[in-house]
Amino acid sequence: MTHTNLVPLYCLHFTILLMWIFQYLTAYLNFLVELGVLLGGSEETSQTLMKEIVDFETTLANITVPQEERRDEELIYHKVEAKDLKDLAPAVDWMPYLTEVFAPVTLNESEPVVVYAKEYLQKVSELIANTNKSLLNNYMIMKVVRKMVSILDQRFQDVEQRFLEVMYGTKKSCTPRWKLCVSDTDSALGFALGALFVKDTFAEDSKATAEEMVAEIKRAFEDSLKDVSWMDSDTKKAAKEKADAIYNMVGYPEFIMNATKLDKVFNDFVVVSELYFQNVMQYYNFSARVTADQLRKSPNRNQWSMTPPTVNAYYNPTKNEMVLPAGILQAPFYSRSWPKALNFGGIGVVMGHELTHAFDDQGREYDKDGNLRPWWKNSSVEAFKRQTQCMVEQYGNYSINKEPLNGRHTLGENIADNGGLKAAYKAYVNWIKKNGEEAMLPALGMTNHQLFFVGFAQVWCAVRTPESSHEGVITDPHSPSRFRVIGTISNSKEFSKHFGCKADAPMNPKHKCELW
Repeated sequence: MTHTNLVPLYCLHFTILLMWIFQYLTAYLNFLVELGVLLGGSEETSQTLMKEIVDFETTLANITVPQEERRDEELIYHKVEAKDLKDLAPAVDWMPYLTEVFAPVTLNESEPVVVYAKEYLQKVSELIANTNKSLLNNYMIMKVVRKMVSILDQRFQDVEQRFLEVMYGTKKSCTPRWKLCVSDTDSALGFALGALFVKDTFAEDSKATAEEMVAEIKRAFEDSLKDVSWMDSDTKKAAKEKADAIYNMVGYPEFIMNATKLDKVFNDFVVVSELYFQNVMQYYNFSARVTADQLRKSPNRNQWSMTPPTVNAYYNPTKNEMVLPAGILQAPFYSRSWPKALNFGGIGVVMGHELTHAFDDQGREYDKDGNLRPWWKNSSVEAFKRQTQCMVEQYGNYSINKEPLNGRHTLGENIADNGGLKAAYKAYVNWIKKNGEEAMLPALGMTNHQLFFVGFAQVWCAVRTPESSHEGVITDPHSPSRFRVIGTISNSKEFSKHFGCKADAPMNPKHKCELW
């Protein structure tokens, strides 16, 4: 078979990529120059200094290891002592730096440190040693200024907005000020805000319903393990034990409903009326102290990394826990009044997605107690890699705006999407066996099984500009929304069965990628 169109297509992709890079770098340089002028520099001086900074950042980017090459955590995990860092990256005076970062906690040179980017640190050290100190100083100051732009006055925000318009293809936001204030408050005081959110909007029976759904989906996932032909029996048994051990946190942490406990959490955070910038600075200092304080304490399994109003969810492999905040337990993912088909297709797939992260290409490396160690037999590890190659190739063959996706970079999320859909559908079928079929929704002309898949698909309805899509392809470990749906359901035999897809149709390929 000949592929005469491959070279022209490759040239087209490369040309488009070069155009994007030039467009973004030009916009970024203009952004930095405008910031320099606002800070009191002349146009000419700012242009010279900021060009040096952009060149330096470009060099940094070129020595950065691509994310898809850093997915094997067993391979990149290096535990050393703090004193070893001076040999690894001698350009940085590590102990004074770490002492300042973790103040007031006292550190010593035998402090254990985990390095995930050994070669990168070595190259950065060489770059620092060979770079003018004035440029390094300008770079660090500009990084601080960039971090602060959104909390400076309107002139700085307007400059940033012009840059974001180029980056994401969006025009000036008309977001009401109150929404910005709520967002910033959630970032800093999310658990205090969460208490108000939960009291006002979150029905207590939604928490119980969600917890029961998680249990049903976990049972469905564990039941499916029996049919995983590529995994040996001992590893299957250990996988079931890990799934059993996953700690579920749904809705909100209990302490936020106790005013005394909530006040204690924020007791050391001082807010000054009418001084917004100062409040943000106070929060950064408060947050740093809280983080440093964790260093000498055992991991707290009930500590959340997301605030209750957050419309998201996560799985943490080091604690083997999954968290579903109250914010995601609402439409379009879930509603108390919806048919079970829609809820299993919406929030149910999210639950299955997070659970499956425990067994994706990164999560599988952690055992049931959250330890990074080999707990699979080598034969199953090799079989896993062969099975996942199917998804790498499947998603790598998709493209958006003529730009191909990176199937390796998005592998973990694609595994979770596919496993989550399968577990949620199986859990819904089990629910029907136990409770009987639901009444069909009138006027739609759809079965409840079809409704399940519609419920899954509709939560990913989205519109993105070409610029935003390009940024997502490069940086986001998730596939674009369209392919999170198409890629996942084209691997589902049940989808094809209930929608009557013809054999070898685009949504019913003969060869389907299956893992969990």
